[in-house]
Amino acid sequence: MSHKEYFNQAAETWDQKYCTPELEAFLEEIVPTFGLKLGQRVLDLGTGTGALIPSLIRAVGSFGSVTAIDYAEKMIQRCRAKYSQLNNVTIQLQDVEELDLPSESFDVVTCFGLFPHLKNKGKALRRMNSVLKRGGRLIIVHALSSAEITTHHRDVSSAVNHDVLPEEEEMRRMLKGAGFNEIYIRDEPGCYLCLSSKP
Repeated sequence: MSHKEYFNQAAETWDQKYCTPELEAFLEEIVPTFGLKLGQRVLDLGTGTGALIPSLIRAVGSFGSVTAIDYAEKMIQRCRAKYSQLNNVTIQLQDVEELDLPSESFDVVTCFGLFPHLKNKGKALRRMNSVLKRGGRLIIVHALSSAEITTHHRDVSSAVNHDVLPEEEEMRRMLKGAGFNEIYIRDEPGCYLCLSSKP
């Protein structure tokens, strides 16, 4: 089974399994650490069913906007059913590694629960860098530590059992190679957070 097939199959029960009160509490605590400001334009990559969208909209306000993308059609269908009525939310079917959006058009790029699943992480990071404005921020976040992600993916499906986060040194190397600096990484039980900036 391919990654896309796995996520399309999982879309039907994704919210019941993963959009729990515990996840909501995690997002309520972690999103304020992103440093988002009213009026900013945010690109949410690998949005899935849109778990991060409400927190992002609260942070950027009615004059800000969120563009949410995913490459799994059924995830996008679920996301649109929940959020397409919001004027400042745009939901698109796109592959992160083939990102087709204007250069330097976003203040912030978020990757929630996505990064281990990217096949060509270096290429994806370069695409993320290209759509960020100068001074923009990339936020990679998970509600698990890197070690917990490895265990979770091993248990959940053979389609994702090799999907892991890079070791810290490798992550820093990849981010620098893609043009990011000011890298901060926090990796602890129940949380992985990686912040970086485009100079």
